[in-house]
Amino acid sequence: MSDRERNKKRLLELLQTAGTGNAHCADCGAPDPDWASYKLGIFICLNCSGVHRNFPDISKVKSVRLDFWEDSTVEFMTRNGNLRVKAKYEARVPAFYYIPQANDCLVLKEQWIRAKYERQEFMADGKTIPPPGNREGFLWKRGRDNAQFLRRRFVLLSKEGLLKYYTKEEGKYPKAVISIKDLNATFQTEKIGNPHGLQITYRKEGHTRNLFVYHESGKEIVDWFNALRAARLQYLKLTFPELPESEQREPFKKRWFALDSQERRLLYYKNPLDAFEQGQVFIGSKEQGYDVSDDLPKGIRGNHWKAGLTIVTPQRKFVFTCPTEKEQREWLRSLRDVLSCPMTPLNLLTTSTESGRSR
Repeated sequence: MSDRERNKKRLLELLQTAGTGNAHCADCGAPDPDWASYKLGIFICLNCSGVHRNFPDISKVKSVRLDFWEDSTVEFMTRNGNLRVKAKYEARVPAFYYIPQANDCLVLKEQWIRAKYERQEFMADGKTIPPPGNREGFLWKRGRDNAQFLRRRFVLLSKEGLLKYYTKEEGKYPKAVISIKDLNATFQTEKIGNPHGLQITYRKEGHTRNLFVYHESGKEIVDWFNALRAARLQYLKLTFPELPESEQREPFKKRWFALDSQERRLLYYKNPLDAFEQGQVFIGSKEQGYDVSDDLPKGIRGNHWKAGLTIVTPQRKFVFTCPTEKEQREWLRSLRDVLSCPMTPLNLLTTSTESGRSR
């Protein structure tokens, strides 16, 4: 066996070695990574390897299967591995900071990777990073009645639990004052048509309103996203320091759905860019009694679409049909990914909020 084949075999064995975490991408958790950063000693997926290529002083990548590996480099990979390196670079990730998953957008992955390895924000011996607190800056906001994006000033007051935005740069009176307790934010890059597109959702007069915003800087928009999460976590901790409706049969209605995997919510709208959602379903974990199946309950038939799925919650079942079996499989995969992810402290606090409201 040649050196090339022997080292390739050793690397493939490393990927499957128990207790190393190498079977999943070190940065986003995607299964079966085919690439590696041989400067950091981690195995990563193709998408994350593209981000690593952007800072060669810190990380250098190779294909596990296609590139030539020297003995010393394989030994370095053996001494390190995903879990050991994560213990170093993810020693102090704040509870509010969103850790991207395999299906998340590129800007979230890019800024997570840069925060870990380039800026070294979460190392045990690094400088303590305080919660974001107040924040002020400009974002491009989509007009409610047209597709034009306009520059707007946003102000986050963490202690007061408020987000404000102004139509005039030096204006004294905000266009909207949004309570953090009613706010949610999620990246919707395809829906907004921008790689940094962020959707901010909040309650207003009994309805849910959406703001579609972006910033030219990936770091800036992700910092805004995590600042909003930090403010909401602070509110939930203060409000809940200890940290549904009856089932009914209705005719099927055609709706546009968006899965917010970060906040574990399935949102639905009458039209894709509606400012107000018509409803939402929280997706907990299997341990809490949530599940999804690839069928329809007995005695229920879709109008025209035959590919169905059922979301089971502790309170009721939600029944959906899809236009094709391909879309059904994609939705099932995405929903099961959410179900399999552990609940974050923010998820648990949000669940406590909803439980408190239902009592």
